[in-house]
Amino acid sequence: MAKAQQLIALPEGNRTTFDASVLFGQTEEMLRIQRTIDRVSAIRVPVLIRGESGSGKEVLANHLHRISPWRDKPCIKVNCAAIPGTLLESELFGYEKGSFTGAYNSRPGKFEMAHGGTMVLDEIADIDSGLQAKLLQVLQDGCFSRIGDLEERRADVRIVSITNREIEGEIQRGSFREDLYYRINVVNLQVPPLRRRLEDLPVLVEYFQRYYAQRYDRKVQPMPQSVIDRFRQHQWPGNIRELENYIKRYVILDSAESIVEELEERGRGPAAGSFQLPPVTDFSLKKFSKQACQQAEHYLILEALKQTRWNRKRAAELLEISYRALLYKIKEAGLPPKKRV
Repeated sequence: MAKAQQLIALPEGNRTTFDASVLFGQTEEMLRIQRTIDRVSAIRVPVLIRGESGSGKEVLANHLHRISPWRDKPCIKVNCAAIPGTLLESELFGYEKGSFTGAYNSRPGKFEMAHGGTMVLDEIADIDSGLQAKLLQVLQDGCFSRIGDLEERRADVRIVSITNREIEGEIQRGSFREDLYYRINVVNLQVPPLRRRLEDLPVLVEYFQRYYAQRYDRKVQPMPQSVIDRFRQHQWPGNIRELENYIKRYVILDSAESIVEELEERGRGPAAGSFQLPPVTDFSLKKFSKQACQQAEHYLILEALKQTRWNRKRAAELLEISYRALLYKIKEAGLPPKKRV
């Protein structure tokens, strides 16, 4: 574990970013990705990072920027799935005063803000076709225009695209431009899921334990080997993010038993009363997504309350929201304000 100790050593003070050297671990797939990143870090070429949700794609994008010659320049991330198409265009390229209703002042876009640095486009497969054409122009010519302005501006940035979807399938369905795909896919990094790199579990577990013990000022015993052995049997649908949540809970609650119980329960399949998608009564995707998100949030809040024996302050800490926000969400979900479970 000497190498693990070296990798997971934390500097003084609070840590705010994940250490990519830990993410690389010791598996050949990840070490190959590390070598690729090292080779392209000083070359301003587009990079496409693919992999399942929670596998560490954003961490790799940040690491690529931090070891590049323009590490002192901005690294701007935009979640393309979280912003509607019309708003996403103004977010990326900016707009001039009076170019549309509500544009009372001119505003630069993220490409201008990232000039000289790195632009990270998360969930790039969700960009609509009209905006894809404008993004293609940036990749081809390095130029763009603000909304409502004819002046061309330079975009001297490295574009890092992130997706958890198979873009080739989106191309066949006509929802993603093939020419844009070839432009963003100069360097392709395929991040493996955690279930394919179980030998890295001890390093990841110890790193997260130290990280959150320092962050929450807790003193806890090392994770029992029996729990790590149980981790090796788990399929990890949520990948490293799922593992991180388990370790965070262990540090906060100082209870390995609850983790084992949950893993065993999940291994037996969905329990009665567990989260399920709402029944389809309306085929509006917007309405269905809102209902599913709300139902998932209520389920997660209830589980956090159960894990903390209805200690709302500790549940808020586990959920990484403020105590006041949790009280509001408990009321919104129709849960009792106080209860022992």
